[in-house]
Amino acid sequence: MDKLERYRQIARRVVEEYASHKPSNGQVDSYPVIDPVGDHYMAVNVGWDRYYRIQGPYVHLDIIGGKVWIQYDGTNRPVADELEAAGVPKEDIVLAEKPPEVRQYTGYAIG
Repeated sequence: MDKLERYRQIARRVVEEYASHKPSNGQVDSYPVIDPVGDHYMAVNVGWDRYYRIQGPYVHLDIIGGKVWIQYDGTNRPVADELEAAGVPKEDIVLAEKPPEVRQYTGYAIG
């Protein structure tokens, strides 16, 4: 299996794992949104917590240029750690939510 296909499977698995956990507050559902053609992978919440509408991604991964870009990580279990544990090396993980000039200090890929 080539690297791109392996990263697609890992991204899918990681997002599905995050989405399998139901939020503890309110009537909120969590589910994966996966676009394997465009290489976009998200875990999203949708529902209500009392009078507040809950809607949006809490994990967003893209595969760009052979690297996994963490566009957003709103979790208490860092997505980068999960990707590394699944076999993605640090040099192929981009913390895209960090400013480009800061990425060189993270230990992960710059871009």
